[in-house]
Amino acid sequence: MAHEYGIIDLHMHSTVSDGTDSPAELLEKVRAAGIGLFALTDHDSFDGCVDVCMLLQPGDPAFLTGVEFSCRDEYGKYHILGYGFDFDSAPIRQVVDKGHTLRLKKVQARLDFLAEKYGFRFSDGDLRRLHALKNPGKPHIGNLMVKYGYATDKETAIRDFIDKMRVRSEYVRPDEAIAGILGSGGIPVLAHPTYGSGDQLILGEEMAQRIGRLKAFGLQGVEAFYSGFTPKITREVLSFAEQFDLYATAGSDYHGGNKLVELADTGLDLYGEAPGSFLRFLDAAQPRMHRGR
Repeated sequence: MAHEYGIIDLHMHSTVSDGTDSPAELLEKVRAAGIGLFALTDHDSFDGCVDVCMLLQPGDPAFLTGVEFSCRDEYGKYHILGYGFDFDSAPIRQVVDKGHTLRLKKVQARLDFLAEKYGFRFSDGDLRRLHALKNPGKPHIGNLMVKYGYATDKETAIRDFIDKMRVRSEYVRPDEAIAGILGSGGIPVLAHPTYGSGDQLILGEEMAQRIGRLKAFGLQGVEAFYSGFTPKITREVLSFAEQFDLYATAGSDYHGGNKLVELADTGLDLYGEAPGSFLRFLDAAQPRMHRGR
C-alpha cells in the first residue's frame, strides 16, 4: 500500500448509536488492532467524535470525524457517510438534529405498533431510559423485548416482530445530508453502495443511475472496500468511482457485539496496490485529520 497509515477503518459505531463499545473503549480497541487511521460514524450523531477528539494521545492513530445518515427519497434508501466536517458548523448540526428527531418518532411508532399488534408493553422506567438514549433504534427495542420474554433473542425480535411494521416513515433526504456535510467542510460518501432497502442488492446500471443522481447533489465518494463485499462487488464499485470521478473509501461497519464484523475487516488488505481513487481520498482527508496532542 502506497500510503503512510497502514491499517485503515473508516466505518464503525459506538454506544452513541447502535454499537456496544463506548467511544473510549473503541479507541482502546483501535489502538490494540494497530489501526493507523480511523473514523467513528455513528448514526445521526457526532457526539462520540467529540469524545474521541478529547481522548486522543500523542502517538495515537489519525482520526477523522464521521457520521452516518439513513436517507430515503422517491428512488430508494441510502446511507450517506460524512467525513472530516467541522462539528461546530450549523449545516451538519441541522441534519443531525433532524435525523435524531425523526429517529425518536420512529421509535415511538414501533413501540405503538408492538403494543397494538402484539400487546407488548414495557414499564415507564424502561421507556424513559429508551427515549433518553442518544440514538435509540431497533436493537434497543429488541433487547427490551428479550428482557420481557417477548422474544428469545434480539435478532428474532427484530425479524419476527419489529420489522413487520409497514408504516411509511419520514427520512432525511440524501440531498439534505450531502448539503449538510458539504456545508460543514466535510466529504460526503455513499456507504456500501450495493445495499439498498432490506435484502435489496443494487448492481450494474441501477447502481450507475443511483450514483449519478447522488453525484448531482454533490456526492464525492463511494465505500468500495467493505466487510460485506465480495472482491467482484469491490471491483464494480471501484469502476464506478473511476467513471464518476469519485473517491473510494474503506470501512468495516463494526458494531461491537451487535454485528459479526471485526474491526478493520474491509478487504482493503487483500487488494494489493491501493487504487488511485482511495489515495485521492486520503489526500483530501489529510488536512481534516485529528491527532493526539
